[in-house]
Amino acid sequence: MSELMTKSLAQIVTTNHRAASVFEKYHIDFCCKGKRSLEQACAENDLEVDKVVAELEKNTSGNSCGIVINSDRLSLAQLADHIVNTHHSYVKKEMGPILGYLQKIVSKHGTRHPEMIKVLEIFTAIKEEMEQHMEKEEKILFPRIKEAEQLWAEDKQIMIDSNYVGLPVTMMEQEHEHAGRLLAEIRTLTNDYNPPADAFTTYRLSFAELEAFETDLHNHVHLENNILFPKALKLFVIAGECSLN
Repeated sequence: MSELMTKSLAQIVTTNHRAASVFEKYHIDFCCKGKRSLEQACAENDLEVDKVVAELEKNTSGNSCGIVINSDRLSLAQLADHIVNTHHSYVKKEMGPILGYLQKIVSKHGTRHPEMIKVLEIFTAIKEEMEQHMEKEEKILFPRIKEAEQLWAEDKQIMIDSNYVGLPVTMMEQEHEHAGRLLAEIRTLTNDYNPPADAFTTYRLSFAELEAFETDLHNHVHLENNILFPKALKLFVIAGECSLN
């Protein structure tokens, strides 16, 4: 039996980033549900685990092309900055144009394609929620994580309560899951981002942009849920253990 079957989805993607593209292909949630084993995820999605394992082994072998950030080895401050500069920046830049495309589609083809009215409604909610979500991370959670890491680096006892980081982490994870569900609903409404035969250029562009947006969100959430947050919370566990010695 391949070792991949018993590894968590988060472990697989963290070890080799190219596994993410395989999970995206099979709609396997490796970010919000990254703690599941590959075997569990395949069973839940009615997928042949041997087939997915074979594809993972094929796609993750050999040399990686391009420059890849080894997020698992970054300090918490560096990882938080990477998330803001890469993923938050992308989300802020792309949400406005995507919303504009959808508004244009609905104004011209809303009658023939009423599902796009719902897509516009959902993405409008996503935009509003993501703007608030990223602001909370940038102004509250990430600075708190950096503060805890700095105290630890200076060999100072972490006197702040673990809830100082733990409570906002729980809130962010819940918001991640909600955003993921909303985008999954858009995927269903758009038939896996396949535009209808009569779709004009903006229509097709919006679908491509929505799919890229969802893929980026999955990688974005993976970095936070499966790497940044657990490591930040672990600082308080280690500090507690040290105080007992």
